Amino acid sequence: MSVFPRISLRPEVADYLKGVFLNKELLASIGHQEAERHFQTLLTCLSHPPSYSCVRASVHLAPLDEIRRKLSEELKKQKCGSEEEQLEIFLHPSVPDVLLIPVVGPRCVQQLSSEVVAGAQCGNAVLRGAHVFAPGILACPKYMKVGDVVSVFSDVEGKCTRGAFSFHGKKTFVGNGVAEKDRVGIFGTGETVRGVAVRMTEPLYWSPSFDGVLPHLAFLQNLPSVVVGHVLGPRPGERILDMCAAPGGKTCHIAALMEDQGEVVALDRIRNKMELIRQNVEKLQLRSVKAFCFNSTKVISDDIIGNAEGPPFPPESYDRVLLDAPCSGLGQRPNMASTWSLKEICSYPPLQRSLFRAAVRALKRGGILVYSTCTLTLAENEEQVAWALRTFPGLTLLPQEPRVGGEGMPGAGLTPEQLSLLQRFRPELSWEPGAAKPIASRADGDTIGFFIAKFQKNSFAACGDAQEDQD
Repeated sequence: MSVFPRISLRPEVADYLKGVFLNKELLASIGHQEAERHFQTLLTCLSHPPSYSCVRASVHLAPLDEIRRKLSEELKKQKCGSEEEQLEIFLHPSVPDVLLIPVVGPRCVQQLSSEVVAGAQCGNAVLRGAHVFAPGILACPKYMKVGDVVSVFSDVEGKCTRGAFSFHGKKTFVGNGVAEKDRVGIFGTGETVRGVAVRMTEPLYWSPSFDGVLPHLAFLQNLPSVVVGHVLGPRPGERILDMCAAPGGKTCHIAALMEDQGEVVALDRIRNKMELIRQNVEKLQLRSVKAFCFNSTKVISDDIIGNAEGPPFPPESYDRVLLDAPCSGLGQRPNMASTWSLKEICSYPPLQRSLFRAAVRALKRGGILVYSTCTLTLAENEEQVAWALRTFPGLTLLPQEPRVGGEGMPGAGLTPEQLSLLQRFRPELSWEPGAAKPIASRADGDTIGFFIAKFQKNSFAACGDAQEDQD
């Protein structure tokens, strides 16, 4: 059952996306009617959460079965949901360090007269099992006190004024909870208040909260993001570069896959995000990670000779490079609204290409480069692959293991063979709300939107000229 409206987009962005999903190559492949159906389904499923939570188990610290048992014991302590919502934890059939926990919903929850309005991102997090933290609250009743039972709504269009008593604009109900802070405690101090403000007791979609649950053994992460680490295929003793690393989930996974033997250099240009990387590295007890605040477009310098302790580094310093590129993020779920303009959506490809050039320069000959995004556009995904293959003759596409997503989407002029080597996660192709299917059969399809390409640098891959970047 679909309970939320389709994702709200600016008209020019909706038209742009429609052009992507009804491009000439795709229409020639599947026809207009099928392409239109997929696009309309996509707009609806983006506003709904996936039907399961994905947990990456720290198998470098404990066996998978032990982590599964401990996680089950911890999550059963949470008194949330009804008797029929029995907690089960499933193994992923092909990704060896992934545990899957079904999300129950949409549930029948009675709306109350006392309303709390949270920001859109906070509302999205509630649909994935989070409680409502104080910074996310925009409006609450004038006399709300600790212990009050309230209904929580998400401000879909971002129009609610912080500190308001009520809000009558476009909002979406996400469930009921109990206030753990009163109004003064949320808005009256003049300072940013931390901690849980509403503890969700009757969420519309029930998923366990992972806040403080086995922090060193269970890492909440979207399935495609876990697949990326396996596709990169790190090995003990290698030197690996993670170019856009914050908050560090993929960085830590890479270090764990190489048994914490070797070196993983994690870079991010935003200083306040570096602490997130360091916290995750410490939490997962990893010693092979070195994190630096640095602009990855400048990570390689011809003036550096020998082993550099920190960036920039000499060319061809790394066995493998992960470029999980900054992107428009249109594949994230749940996402009920995006206020971005078309100009903002289209601003990412030039930055992605600058980063890609640096990645190729950083890579040793014979090394592996994985490029990934969490967005839906051709310009940030398949068109970037086509550009890379034109610009760097020494790069070749490689098959990916594990194979979880579908093939690339037509529309960028890639051959069928090239498309078959890519992984594009397209939730709209298999989304059936309320379908009673075993989790193993729906896990690979009901994901966020995501894209992965894997390259090998077989010889010197010279950069193309400036005109190539205008393609």
